[in-house]
Parts: sequence; structure tokens; C-alpha cells
Amino acid sequence: MAKILVTGGLGTVGKPLCAELSRRGHEIWISDRGHSWQPNYMRCDVGEFHQVENLLSKERFDFVYHLAAEFGRKNGEDFYETLWRTNAVGAKNMLRMQERLKFRMIFTSSSEIYGDYNGIMSEDVPDKIGIKQLNDYAMTKWVNEMQILNSAEAFGTETVRVRLFNTYGPGEYYSDYRSVICLFVYRALHNLPYTVYTKHKRTSSYVDDTVRTMANIVENFKPGEVYNIAGDELHDMKKVSDIILKYLGKDDRLVTYKDVQEATTLEKKVDIARAVRDLKCKSTISLEEGIRRTIEWQKEVYKSG
Repeated sequence: MAKILVTGGLGTVGKPLCAELSRRGHEIWISDRGHSWQPNYMRCDVGEFHQVENLLSKERFDFVYHLAAEFGRKNGEDFYETLWRTNAVGAKNMLRMQERLKFRMIFTSSSEIYGDYNGIMSEDVPDKIGIKQLNDYAMTKWVNEMQILNSAEAFGTETVRVRLFNTYGPGEYYSDYRSVICLFVYRALHNLPYTVYTKHKRTSSYVDDTVRTMANIVENFKPGEVYNIAGDELHDMKKVSDIILKYLGKDDRLVTYKDVQEATTLEKKVDIARAVRDLKCKSTISLEEGIRRTIEWQKEVYKSG
């Protein structure tokens, strides 16, 4: 059994990850930016070093999953000051404490770091060619990865990086800044217009599959490794919209179709062989079933439909 801290532990991925790690018998501590009644909870804004220092000085952890971050391309444009402070400075703050205390860290990066690359996104691509990140969110995640590599070289810190590809599912509360499946579901449920960019393709990973794969890292921790965590089906975004509308018995009269969305990757063709080998990465929930569960969760949360 390990003693594990999860920053961002109240978030869409963090909360079920804590539950999965706890189910496996680990001692779980949770940190996030707000107040909470939960046991083993410590409030912390990772963008403030004195708070990070206080957080990590109270207890000693074997592993830290660093999930706390500002999420998303549009969010990064509208609130870029917060994005850079939380993501880039926040990761640096965690690294400073890791250099001091020597805990092992799992850092959540993003598929967005692959930017304008149009080939198969294997983990070693950014090491071989120059990639243009297409938005501030992507830039912060790549800065974080470079900070981690530099810290490992200079101070011997041990970190595993994971690049998440379009995780979705129950637990993601709607706002204009959330992921595409969350947006489509909410807007379709509430008869609100939305836009589908037909030439974009993604590999969506249901949240349970993502967190199970991430939880496996502590059982096979390889310092310096980096993993793509993704679904195993490349699909266009019209397919997602069509599944949602069919399940709800609605037509697409409120949907606007466009070819391409600016400042985001066109196709995310991903290689997950490394995560399959080391972390038993596997899609157990189909896109149709995952969307059905997401719709039913939103119906209950928002008392709609």
C-alpha cells in the first residue's frame, strides 16, 4: 500500500482516480483549490508556492498525482493569466518540492502538445521534430513537460508523464469551457445550438478507462516514461453528435456544421502501444455506451430530459 496525494482531486478525472486508488488499498490524500469536508483533504492553490510548500510539508507521500490545472483551449485564451500561473508556475512549484522531498510524481499532460503534427502521435514524436503548439493551453502543458525533464536531469527527480486524449464521461459539469462531448450532450439536452466541426477526428476515452490506466502507474512505475492514454477508435465529431441526438430522439436542426475549428489539431491519430504494454490500457466502454452513461448522468444532475 502506498501513501498517495492527488492534486486536483475533486476534478473530473481526479475524483474517480482517488476512488480507484482507494479501492486498491492505497492511502489517499486529496488537494484542490476550494474548501471541502472530505477526510484527508488539504486545500491548496498550486500557483502559490507557500501553499504548495505547506501542503507537502504536512505529510510525506510515496507518490503524487499532479492533476491540478486550468483546462482547455478557449479557457486558456479568455483567462490566460490564471492558466499560465496555475499550469506553468504550479508545475514548477511542485517540482521544487519534489526536488526537496524526492516523492515520485505522475504528471497529467495533454494530447494538445502534439499541436499541428499530422502523423501518428507516438510519444517520441516531440523529441524528434519541432512541433507548433496551437494554443496557450497546449503551450503550458509542453512547458511543464520540459520543466519535468530538466528537473530529472539536474536533480534526479522521478516523474512519469501521461498525455490524455479526450477523456469524457460522468463527473464533468457543464460550462462553455468543458470538453466537446460534455458540451454536445448538455446543449442537445437543453435544446441549445452547437457547432460540429466535421473534419476533426478524435479518440475519446471514457473516464473509467482513463483512471484505471492511470492507477496502474504506481504498480509499474518507470521514471522518465511518458504515455499516451486514449481510446482505440478514431472517430469524427459528427458521429458523436449523431449518437447523442439519436439517443435523445432529436434531429439536428440546432446544429451548425463547419469544416475546421481554428487553433486546434485536425486529427489526433494516436499510438497507445506503450500504455497497452506497461499499463494495460484498454477501452472497455464503447463510445455509444459511454455517451449513453454521460447523457443519463447529466439528466440526473440537471434534472432535464
